[in-house]
Amino acid sequence: MARIAVITHEYDRFQSRRGILMRRDSPYMLFDLLAELKRRGHSARIHRGLSSRHDADVAVLHVDATVTPADYAEYARGFPFCLNLGATDISKRRISGAVLNQGDDWDGPVIVKSNLNHWGAPEQHLNRQAERAGEATPFPGARIFDQYQVYASPADVPPETFARTDLVVEKFVPEPEPDGFAARFWIFCGDRERCTRYVSPQSVVKGDDTIRRESVPVPEELRVLRQRLGFDYGKFDFVVHEGRAVLLDANKTPGRARNLSKVVAAGTANLADGFESLIRRAV
Repeated sequence: MARIAVITHEYDRFQSRRGILMRRDSPYMLFDLLAELKRRGHSARIHRGLSSRHDADVAVLHVDATVTPADYAEYARGFPFCLNLGATDISKRRISGAVLNQGDDWDGPVIVKSNLNHWGAPEQHLNRQAERAGEATPFPGARIFDQYQVYASPADVPPETFARTDLVVEKFVPEPEPDGFAARFWIFCGDRERCTRYVSPQSVVKGDDTIRRESVPVPEELRVLRQRLGFDYGKFDFVVHEGRAVLLDANKTPGRARNLSKVVAAGTANLADGFESLIRRAV
């Protein structure tokens, strides 16, 4: 049985106690995955912030920020094996297959997004927690950009937008359906995975307004990209445009499924199998 360390930012709260019974809760998918691993006999400990301890067989680098600070990555390297040690930068400018630069050959619709994961909300949260503690903000200058702006063509985008480092301009390539639009979500841990195609009436598919879903295969080019980006565990959001998979978002700290159905439970058990395959590889 393995000892597992979960490395989080010192100002992040991986789990908390809620409700009358003060049960532990968490917004992260890894929380349920760890619960399943504990049922199988493994142990897990949350390491908030940097420490001199490396008393674990396997670690998970679970800093909820677009770019993991260098000192956290260095601390993670002290463990015998650490998941996602290669996935320290998930900015849109690095991972997206749809990013445009001014002057690129594209005259179709475009969408403007934050370069940061989840609009920059994780960085804002960590900054606020640091300020409350009277410490320097870990991500100075990070701002929330929680809107998607769609333009008919790159020519309609204000020129200063292309120059901003906190924003990206992407090709707007939704996957059209007769009754809406589709997006695909690939969740994986080690050699286990699930990939689902969601259809929504909205052109920006977010998963909570879908009208149907189906399991789909994972394109081989995404498997190659996952290896290149250094992901052992996480979630990729993508579409298939003109027969080619286009990665739009990559998340190394995916959120927890609130629907505690048998389907979700089976998916968690499957991912736990993948985690154990990584443990065996580490040992």
